[in-house]
Amino acid sequence: MIAIILFWISVAALVHTYLLYPALLEILAIRKTSGRNTYESSDRLPGVSVLMAVHNEENVISEKIESIILNKYPEGKLEILVGSDASTDNTDKILQNLASSNKCLKFFRFDKRRGKSAIINDLVRLSKENILIITDANVILEQDTMYHLLKHFKDSRIGLVDSNMKHKGLRDSGISVQENLYITREVKIKDRESILWGTMMGPFGGCYALRKELYCDVPPSFLVDDFFINMKVITSGHKAIIETDAIVYEDVSNSLSEEFRRKARIAAGNFQNLKHFSAYLLSSIKGLSVSFFSHKVLRWIGPFFLATIFITSLFLSREYMFYRYLFYIQLFILTLPLIDYLLGKIKIHVIILRFITHFISMNFALLVGFINFLKGVKSNVWQPTRRNQ
Repeated sequence: MIAIILFWISVAALVHTYLLYPALLEILAIRKTSGRNTYESSDRLPGVSVLMAVHNEENVISEKIESIILNKYPEGKLEILVGSDASTDNTDKILQNLASSNKCLKFFRFDKRRGKSAIINDLVRLSKENILIITDANVILEQDTMYHLLKHFKDSRIGLVDSNMKHKGLRDSGISVQENLYITREVKIKDRESILWGTMMGPFGGCYALRKELYCDVPPSFLVDDFFINMKVITSGHKAIIETDAIVYEDVSNSLSEEFRRKARIAAGNFQNLKHFSAYLLSSIKGLSVSFFSHKVLRWIGPFFLATIFITSLFLSREYMFYRYLFYIQLFILTLPLIDYLLGKIKIHVIILRFITHFISMNFALLVGFINFLKGVKSNVWQPTRRNQ
């Protein structure tokens, strides 16, 4: 029966992307080492251009620039290029003052709001070094982060290196704990993809390094620039990896509504990338098709699998007791976010309920993002997520 087939295909797809694929990576990576040729800290390191697009980041920009300077990169081999995307707060003034006391810092003011990708495209053309670090204003580096990112470029096969995102500001009252655990799990998956194939499926975007020669201008209105750049690196025949010792810190989102807005925007960008790179679902590049399909595509279309499971179990419940029970269980699960919300109002926070709320809301954000993608994305101008929620 078609309904039964659709039900179990959808179940299998979700189980594969969330459970089987990560487990398979763990098994395949047992006793595997990267075997990469890296620079020692005492070696002559390559020059680097740190690029940053900012908009109204007065609360974090000073700390961010300081965290870069404290990496104590060899003098004359570091330049920091910051483009202000028509900031309206004190960001520009702060950057001008910092530039006057740090000769490696170059500040550029863009009067028309154009979005991160357009600013980064311009900064790449203005940069002079062969290695780029693209980073966000709210992502703070440890003092050896840059070395751990750049040490891999001794190996000519390496095209892009992502950092290990750590979060601060975790609170039981919101979704920060759940979001942090999700990111931590993603780091593990990306690390295994790096070790096995060098096909890490997208940097987190907050801080990553790549060879300038491999940078491709991000198309206008593309919302998820980091994944686009990462896929361009892999499809050029180079490897994209994550370096877990290259640690950076970010204030994790604690507001469900704020994170929903961000994830819906990212989701629309994911579908832009899926359309652009769909040909690589069947690729001769080792590991690319497997990681792209298993790690990303199945996740992105997860809401459709969930909807299929719900609809087919409702249809089958008229004939089969098994599917009737499954349908009732789904109805019950869908009520749990409301229960979690009501309990939160009286300051009762149940971890398992919050995980279910997080999972359902993020899948709904994927669905909203898909609808926005179908409508057509007109602009990639972004509004920074509120800090320290």
